[in-house]
Amino acid sequence: MNYYEEFKNLHYNNNPLLIGNVWDVISSKAAEKAGYQVINVSSHPVADMLGYKDGQNMSFDEIFFISKRIKASTPLHISVDIEAGYTDNLDILNHYVERLVDIGVCGINLEDGITNGEDRKLADVNVLENKIKSIKKYLHSKEKNVFINARTDTYTTKHPESFNETLNRAQIYEAAGADGIFVPLIEDDHEIKTLLDTVEIALNVFVTPILNNFDHIKSLGVHRISSGNKVQAKVNELTEEIFKDLYNNKNLNRIL
Repeated sequence: MNYYEEFKNLHYNNNPLLIGNVWDVISSKAAEKAGYQVINVSSHPVADMLGYKDGQNMSFDEIFFISKRIKASTPLHISVDIEAGYTDNLDILNHYVERLVDIGVCGINLEDGITNGEDRKLADVNVLENKIKSIKKYLHSKEKNVFINARTDTYTTKHPESFNETLNRAQIYEAAGADGIFVPLIEDDHEIKTLLDTVEIALNVFVTPILNNFDHIKSLGVHRISSGNKVQAKVNELTEEIFKDLYNNKNLNRIL
């Protein structure tokens, strides 16, 4: 069994696969020590760490460098969030993904939302469909593979028919060769179950104030759970609090 197959199989166990969303080596080692099997190099916290606004404002080379350092530091299975691919050129995208595969990355998140520094918009369904087909065809020609977690931004962009459009896109992305479908902000039990009945690929959901109970998510049949930049946001809050306490209160014991 190869690395891709091992990673894919982790989505089909008794419990949903809880992803450790990381942004550097320190957070990756923390996830490893906690017992995670899989980490995802998440674009939002990486962008924050590098001083960019979330939304494909950094370059592929920047997230590649971070991913390479993380991969060198941990034996965990690693997926990388490459947003919309950092290019519209399919040949360039194919080589970007191959570079990740060649350093040992076994999965990618690839989305149909378009930002490029602006408000997120939903691209035509054929855009991500063609990217998935291109990547799979190219990698197969090299006897390589990668788990493509196709993210659809039907809910994050507030599409007027978000659920029906999700069903449509999920089926198209599955037919194109996606291994998973990631639907941030889907929260309704009936919608989640209907989506699971519609496609056979793994469903990835996002932790929200409503969708926040592991056992309940498990009971729905969800395969994978992720949290974006939420852990980093908590770390940032604590860091800010400590610095304020040190500087304003001169509480030097805070760091001892």
